[in-house]
Amino acid sequence: MSAAVQIANTQSVPEHRPQSRLRSGMNITLWILQVLAGVSFCITGFGKMMCYRQDIWEQTLHQPVPWFSAVPQALFVFIGVSEFLGGVGLILPALTRVKPKLTAYASIGLTVVMILAALFHIVRGGEYNFVRINLISAAVTALIVYGRLTLRPVIPKSLSAIRIVSGLAVLGALVLVSSAPLWYMLTHTH
Repeated sequence: MSAAVQIANTQSVPEHRPQSRLRSGMNITLWILQVLAGVSFCITGFGKMMCYRQDIWEQTLHQPVPWFSAVPQALFVFIGVSEFLGGVGLILPALTRVKPKLTAYASIGLTVVMILAALFHIVRGGEYNFVRINLISAAVTALIVYGRLTLRPVIPKSLSAIRIVSGLAVLGALVLVSSAPLWYMLTHTH
């Protein structure tokens, strides 16, 4: 009789390992998406943001990208600031665990920006490669929103010296990585 009870108890207790692996895998997937999207938005945003300088704006207008000349310089810079700050927001709050819901909010903002960009390219007609990129980016950022608000939220922690230092280090690395393509363009153009 005790063997039957042991077998019944063993069968009725659910195995928690697969669920734990699934949760861990989802967290890793979300981090990969956050870092890749964050760095990508920082790089593209920084380049646009630096177009506040007239000389860089003039060089940008000579790029073979047709939509650059279709928007005013101020809007172009605003889009850049939004993308750069959104990219930082995808990584920094979750990494430092200080106000980690800001990661989801930054992702919501980037999703809206990408949907608006897709609509812009649809209205202009013939820019369907940009539409595809915008919609893929919107899908990734929407997944981050869902993942960080529902599936695997990051648990907030209090502000500490190590969190400040690590946050500043990551921010510095993002600025450095983001400025490299612009630096290369400015120093290697004839």
